[in-house]
Amino acid sequence: MIRTNNLNVSSLTPIIAPADLKQVFPLTAETSEFVAGARQQVKDILWSRDPRMMAVVGPCSIHDPKAAIDYAKRLATLAEELKDQLFLVMRVYFEKPRTTIGWKGLINDPDLNGTHQISKGLGVARGLMLKISEMGLPVATEMLDPFTVQYFADMISWGAIGARTTESQTHREMSSGLSFPVGFKNGTDGNLQIAIDAMGAAFHSHSFLGLNREGRISIVQTTGNTDAHIVLRGGNDQPNYHPADIEQTCARLEKAGIETSIMVDCSHANSSKDHTRQEGVLRDVMEQVSAGQSAISSLMIESFINEGNQKLTTADELAYGVSITDKCVDWETTERMLRDAHARLKACGGRKLADA
Repeated sequence: MIRTNNLNVSSLTPIIAPADLKQVFPLTAETSEFVAGARQQVKDILWSRDPRMMAVVGPCSIHDPKAAIDYAKRLATLAEELKDQLFLVMRVYFEKPRTTIGWKGLINDPDLNGTHQISKGLGVARGLMLKISEMGLPVATEMLDPFTVQYFADMISWGAIGARTTESQTHREMSSGLSFPVGFKNGTDGNLQIAIDAMGAAFHSHSFLGLNREGRISIVQTTGNTDAHIVLRGGNDQPNYHPADIEQTCARLEKAGIETSIMVDCSHANSSKDHTRQEGVLRDVMEQVSAGQSAISSLMIESFINEGNQKLTTADELAYGVSITDKCVDWETTERMLRDAHARLKACGGRKLADA
C-alpha cells in the first residue's frame, strides 16, 4: 500500500495532559480566589462600574523566567502604590505569532536553541504564572494556540487575541468559552471590522473540537463570552488612537450593537514600532481621558527591565532583561509613564464612567 498520510511529518510525540501538569503546579484556594477577584475588577473597569483604568504592562514575550520574576516584583510594588487609579495587569506572553518564521515563544522552545521541548515549556510557563499570581499580580496573556488554553486558563485574568488571529474562526470559537475578558485587536492593516466581527462571534455559543483536561480531543460546547472588547493597535504603520479614531471606533461599535470599551495599545503601529514613542501615545490618550472620553477603559504598554531588544543568540550570551522580540521601554520609563497616568486620573477625579 502506498503511504498517503504524514508524508511531511518526521515525528509525533505525546505530551503531558493539562490535568497532570496542574498536579505539578496546583492552583491553591487562595490564589484561585485572587484570580476570580482580579477578573471581576477587570470586568468592572471595562464596563464602567469602576472609574479606574486597567493597564496591561510587561515584556513583548517572556524568554527568561528569572528576569520575568524580577520584573513582576517591581510591577507588583508599583501596582499597590497606584491601585486607587490604575489596575495593573502583567503581560505574561509565552507564545509569539510570527509573520514568517522565528522563535515562537517560551512554550515552543524554552531552551532558546531550537530543541522545542514543549512539555518543559508548558511546565515553565505554568510555574511562572503561578508565582506571579501568588505575588498578588494579575496575569494577562495572548491566546495563540487553542490547545494551550487548558493548561493555563485557570490563572489568567485577561486575554488577548492578536491582530493575526482575530479573523480566525478557531480563535473566535475558543474565545466564546474562555472564563475571563478577552480583547480582540484590530487587523494588522488597521481593519476594525475584523475585531467587531470577532466580538460578535465570541458573544455566541459554539461547538468545536478542543482539548479536555485529560488531553483528549473533545467536542467543546460553549455558552458565549460577553466580556469581549476591542483593542486598537494601529495598522499599516498608521496610529488609530487619536480623538477622531476613538470616535470612529465608538460609532462602529454602536452600529454593531456592541457595548463600547476600548483598550489602546501604545505599542505596535500606534507607536510606529518605535518603543520610545509609547510614552507620547500614553500621554495623548490620558489627555483624552482627562477631557472626559469615557470609551477608553484600558491601556497596553510593552515594557521590560532594560530598553530595546536584542537578537536571539545562545541563552548565556543574552543581555539581562532585554526583549528578544519587539522593543520595549525600560523600567524607569515604565514607572514614569504609569505615575503620570495615575496623576492625570487623580487630577480629573478618575475616568468618567460611560453612564454618568
